[in-house]
Amino acid sequence: MKTLEEIREFFKGDAYATSVTGIVIDKAEIGHSSVSLVPDERHMNAVGGLMGAVYFTMADFAFAVAENCGLDPDSLTVTQSSQVNLMRPWKSGKVICNADIIKDGRATCVYEVKILDEAGRELALIITNGFKKTKR
Repeated sequence: MKTLEEIREFFKGDAYATSVTGIVIDKAEIGHSSVSLVPDERHMNAVGGLMGAVYFTMADFAFAVAENCGLDPDSLTVTQSSQVNLMRPWKSGKVICNADIIKDGRATCVYEVKILDEAGRELALIITNGFKKTKR
């Protein structure tokens, strides 16, 4: 099993999520991850709310970390589809995103991803389907 620091180092390659957006990996294990973000003006839409793309980016990244944190050199899983359900607006503070596997099949998988505010209120629920493929 890779350490959290090794996993963070590997996923620096997801530069949009880590460098541009500023998402941090807080926990990573096969089938589960937790990432977080402290939003700033870069993440806001024209009316001062959190951009919907922030929710999707966090969910997509949390899924990728949970599914690929084993760092298997021969295979990887990519997002096949996602359904984003926005539940309530973010008001302030850190945003936490947890990805948990629901079904792990031979060629596909399904994850439930929840995005929460600091108080634990659910901001979004995302269902992500992944497609498993070999790197060759």
